[in-house]
Amino acid sequence: MQIREACSAILDARGDRVIVSTMTAMFTFDALRFQSPRISSVPLMGGAASIGLGLSLARPDVGVIVVDGDASLLMQLGGLVTVAENKPHRLTHFVVANRAQFHGMSNLPIPGGDNVDLCAMACAAGYLSAHTFSDVALLQQALPELLDAPGPNFVVLDITPEPPALGAERPQKEVPDRQFQRMGAEATALAAWYEEREETQQ
Repeated sequence: MQIREACSAILDARGDRVIVSTMTAMFTFDALRFQSPRISSVPLMGGAASIGLGLSLARPDVGVIVVDGDASLLMQLGGLVTVAENKPHRLTHFVVANRAQFHGMSNLPIPGGDNVDLCAMACAAGYLSAHTFSDVALLQQALPELLDAPGPNFVVLDITPEPPALGAERPQKEVPDRQFQRMGAEATALAAWYEEREETQQ
């Protein structure tokens, strides 16, 4: 499955749920021009699930979709236990499993490679269900039920990695400042979205 088609399927099915994303998914949502309601976990690598949990606890009436990365999740694996312990009923935790850190850039291999069973880890942590999809048609078919099911639920997206763009002859350019400022800007926009949503429901 390609990352763009997986993210497109999630957007089509999301309803009014907030998107929390990081790394590959974050850039894909940028490319799909999805702006709101969302917040990106950058430069807090590995923090997407914790941000999603915080939003779920603060506003349990609003669903949250976390689109994590496999390398990111492994950096803060204990977050699975924290999410499961708090039982956010409207949180669905997707993980882009492309087995690469800095996907599409340098494609460094993730620790554990293909031997890491993320679904088993989520179930052991206490998530109510865990699923894996490698076909976008099957994902699209399952999404409505997955998103409506009591959570937290865990979904691994088996993504075909894109070739690396960086190498000895194409070194990485300096990361622009706006990349480190985007979380604050998106948090401000998300707060305004919550407020506007509240006003329209009164």
